[in-house]
Amino acid sequence: MKPLRIGTRGSALAVRQADFIAGRLKALTGAVCEIVRIRTTGDRLQTASVAQPLAEYSAASVNKGIFIKELEEALLEGSVDLAVHSMKDVPTETPTGLAFPAITQREDPRDCLISRGGRTLRTLPHGARVGTGSLRRQAQLRHHRPDLDVADLRGNVDTRIKKLESGEFDAIVLAMAGIHRLGLAGKITQVLDDEIMLPAAGQGALGIETRSDDSETQQLVAALDHAETRACVTAERALLRKLQGGCQIPLGALAHVRADRLHLEAAVFSPRGSEHVQSSDEGLVAEAAAIGERLGAALLEAGAAEILRMAGRVVGQDS
Repeated sequence: MKPLRIGTRGSALAVRQADFIAGRLKALTGAVCEIVRIRTTGDRLQTASVAQPLAEYSAASVNKGIFIKELEEALLEGSVDLAVHSMKDVPTETPTGLAFPAITQREDPRDCLISRGGRTLRTLPHGARVGTGSLRRQAQLRHHRPDLDVADLRGNVDTRIKKLESGEFDAIVLAMAGIHRLGLAGKITQVLDDEIMLPAAGQGALGIETRSDDSETQQLVAALDHAETRACVTAERALLRKLQGGCQIPLGALAHVRADRLHLEAAVFSPRGSEHVQSSDEGLVAEAAAIGERLGAALLEAGAAEILRMAGRVVGQDS
């Protein structure tokens, strides 16, 4: 059997994730893999901000998935056999000819604070400068601590941590999953629980994308699928789709499975964090997509549509 070619972004975290998938495939199926690094639009924009006011980005450009577009093109061209994505970066619509035969068991989906001096979100001084490139995180930080100087921060994890350590920021907010995968858990100052910061839809989960007609690769990859994680991510992404959102809308969402029930909590925030709409829904795990759609509709009815307009996202009828 020829080695399976795994397409990935070139960042340390992305390569670590691809290596993890390669190791799991080898252990479970005996498949040998090689890593193919591909530079994406999102990587080229590291010096810019994808968290600028969303009016500066068309809905189409946000939804194309700037961190995965070139990976999907490589899949469709046949230059790689599968691609590994952080599900929080994946648009809600999958291109024709591609599929996700596996969503792997989720890492901790929460965000975390890394600060100088061991400060927590509560003990950061008035006016402390906190960095994050996520509009969702910025809005929730401002909601809880409107006195903070919340500033845009771009770059890979190492770059962000170096900016913190050099004194550019007093604290930064990152995803727990990425910090754990890079072996940097010792740097975490505070885990930001759901009550403080709801994560992005799909955060902490890895998705493996293949060509729809490549049944051999799909069969191998399916060994890594985790049913509970797939249900949770399905609900969260159905909610995101209902709100017609990409990865840069101020939406936090998190699903949990207990027995055969799935509970989904979500909130939409104004960019300044001063207004928000929050609600939850639950049902059978088999109804994951319907739960997400119902909750999305409930949030829109409760005022999320207006809040999203404030963030530059126009919400209309389902297509």
